[in-house]
Amino acid sequence: MLKKKNKQNKISLKHYLAKYKFGISMYILVYIIAGAGTVAQTIMFAKTIEYITLSLYKEAMLMLVLIACVVTIKRFSWYMSGIIYEKYANKIMAALNFDLAKQAFKLNSKTYADNETGKFVQRIVTDPENVVKNLSDLIDILTDCVTSLVMIIYIATLNIYIAILIVVIVLISMVIEKIRRKRNRKNQFIMRRKNDKIYSLTTEIVRSEKDIKSLGLEEKLSEISKINYDEYKKASYNFEIKDMNMWTLRNFIIEIFGILLLILGVHMIDISILTVASFMIIYSNNLSLSSFVWGIGKIMDILLEVKVSSERMFSLFDNDEFVCEKFGNTHLDTIKGKIEFRNVSYSFIEYEQVNNDKFLTKKELKEVKDKKRKIENINKIFDNLSFKIEPNTTVAFVGKSGSGKSTILNLMSKMYEVDAGEILIDGVNINDLDKETLRTSISLVNQFPYIFDMTIKENLLLAKKTATDEEIDDVLEKSSLKEFVSTLHKGIDTKVGESGIKLSGGQKQRLAIARALLRNSPIIIFDESTSSLDNFAQEDIKKSIDNLKGKSTIVIVAHRLSTIKNVDKIFFLDNGKIEDIGTFDELFENNVKFKNMFYAENIQ
Repeated sequence: MLKKKNKQNKISLKHYLAKYKFGISMYILVYIIAGAGTVAQTIMFAKTIEYITLSLYKEAMLMLVLIACVVTIKRFSWYMSGIIYEKYANKIMAALNFDLAKQAFKLNSKTYADNETGKFVQRIVTDPENVVKNLSDLIDILTDCVTSLVMIIYIATLNIYIAILIVVIVLISMVIEKIRRKRNRKNQFIMRRKNDKIYSLTTEIVRSEKDIKSLGLEEKLSEISKINYDEYKKASYNFEIKDMNMWTLRNFIIEIFGILLLILGVHMIDISILTVASFMIIYSNNLSLSSFVWGIGKIMDILLEVKVSSERMFSLFDNDEFVCEKFGNTHLDTIKGKIEFRNVSYSFIEYEQVNNDKFLTKKELKEVKDKKRKIENINKIFDNLSFKIEPNTTVAFVGKSGSGKSTILNLMSKMYEVDAGEILIDGVNINDLDKETLRTSISLVNQFPYIFDMTIKENLLLAKKTATDEEIDDVLEKSSLKEFVSTLHKGIDTKVGESGIKLSGGQKQRLAIARALLRNSPIIIFDESTSSLDNFAQEDIKKSIDNLKGKSTIVIVAHRLSTIKNVDKIFFLDNGKIEDIGTFDELFENNVKFKNMFYAENIQ
């Protein structure tokens, strides 16, 4: 079961590791066997050297045969660990990717608007991969560290003075590693933020390639890319230089240890308190100290990397940082389609970014949490906005850009949350409706719809997986898409590419409209959905919308006033207020602003 905190599911990496504890245990077990083989092999080699110096050749030969057996077992164990890793690492990664992607669906639209694309993609795709890979490396390096530690202890038992020297060097190295890790923690977060920006910009460039070329923005986008890459390069350089300084200091101390070991060893042989054989064993394995200290440092790096990636991944479950949609418990089996805005107020709030990185001290973190987010700008869109839309009527919202038309639709479909007042569907506050009721009752056709990298038919079946060929054929006809589909070699089974790249803007909108019509929701919202259509296709869409009249509540936002001549009611917006309400003819006759908009639209 998942633990709950602040009414939001809170999960951790332990949850996923526990699900596959058998596989992880087997992986650790075979790695321990392989590690034990390495320790045994090293000690047996040391013993072989001792036998040779004592002229015990038979014993040395027997030891070499045993070493061959140990090597065989060790290599087989490593092979098995690789098989187990591939099996369970992919399972853990897939489970993380799926749950993080699922959580991303729960975030509200404002959260997506407030954050860069890279933040989400990196957390869902890249960070899980980093975590799984680093955990595997952690077990590997832990095994090496244990092997090195056993050899250090073995060497220390040969001479007390050597043991004292080893302890001193290890302690000094550990202090250096602690300082290095503290510095790295801060730099890791800085680098990740810079990388998020690069990823977001790259995604935007790939998706908007045609617009960039058509507007001649290659040079400008190249400059922006260079700035972002330079910032990342600078952060990476600072990280690597500071890290290299600490590694260099630590490695210098270890090399000095090797020299001191030689001096001490030669001196002790000279005064007959250390045998040549013991010295050979000690010196041939003196790199165990280097391996141990390097391993401890690497373990710290990995733990930091896992911690950073885990915090980034599971921050998607933190409702303070990434706000989720909220739904009620009221379920309506039948929706008539009545919509009411009752004293609705809404403001678009911009926040100054407060540094909330986890590398801050506990005191600094507390100050950040107490401070919360600082409001930088408040743009009041609506204040006590009220209106009603009767069931099965067709209405339109018109007004100049920035008057709040699209915001009304986002509030109506609960993409945005109201600051005050309430929005009701069939007399029930939409905040009280459960997710199924709200999502199935409203279909939204956006101005720039997203078309998935599937076939035309598969895109339609997303809206209604049980749709018959007759139903699909009908919506293609109504959305003026049928003739285009008939010209394609594979017809309805033609793949449209990522984001529908193989389709024109108008074709994308027609496919999105067909998708919405197939859902046959009691409320259908068209947000500038005919803006990219030619006059002939636009007329066809008008006819298909007219065919829906009386069957669904239809809400339209349009700049082209000619497309809404036949609606039942028009709400004329100005500066976030409903200035006038009426039919097309009534507004054209009585509202000067409306009439001027129509004339401006039709002047060639």
